[in-house]
Amino acid sequence: MKNQDWLVMEDGKFLPCKSAREWDLLTNEYRLYRFMTEVEDVMNEAEEKGTAEADFLPALRRLVRKLVLNCYWVKTQYPEPCAKTGISIKMLYDELGLPMTVQTETILPGEKTPIHNHGTWGVVAILEGKQKNINWRRSPSPEYQDKIEQVGEIILEAGDIISFTSDAIHAVEAVGEEPTITFNLYGETQGNKRFMFDPVKHQAKHF
Repeated sequence: MKNQDWLVMEDGKFLPCKSAREWDLLTNEYRLYRFMTEVEDVMNEAEEKGTAEADFLPALRRLVRKLVLNCYWVKTQYPEPCAKTGISIKMLYDELGLPMTVQTETILPGEKTPIHNHGTWGVVAILEGKQKNINWRRSPSPEYQDKIEQVGEIILEAGDIISFTSDAIHAVEAVGEEPTITFNLYGETQGNKRFMFDPVKHQAKHF
């Protein structure tokens, strides 16, 4: 389904969510600074009320969709693909003390990230290309406390938005013939909670 919103939590399941209608989001002169202010308002309210990530992520998905729909500038801020790593990132806003990351990312066709979590919530909008998301969940055993198992996968296209809670585990791969370009919004990363996982050796290390 075009322009679908998704939520992924610790169990690794893809949960389809109601997407805001584009005509409800159309506005004039919606720029990055307005978006950042509105995101900050959502986060301040969530912190004040102790709102769970899964409960404030719908408001952030709506704001991300509003930005992508109305702000042409964001759609021009693509990082040049890195021939060496296949993945490149461009920071769109960076302010000391701001507990958020705002960036665009380009992944060349066939390139795939390690299996990881983010140690924070995240919202990712597909701007161009196709991206396969492969989700995992923890499945500890007495022998391997960091064992994980694959839950499922899905291919997202331009117009789709996927969001994650802090404990969601995934890998992404650019599929098709064109690079995948995304807009990414993340909260403040908790370094002690962010890991890269090895599903063969059943190990996790800080990422």
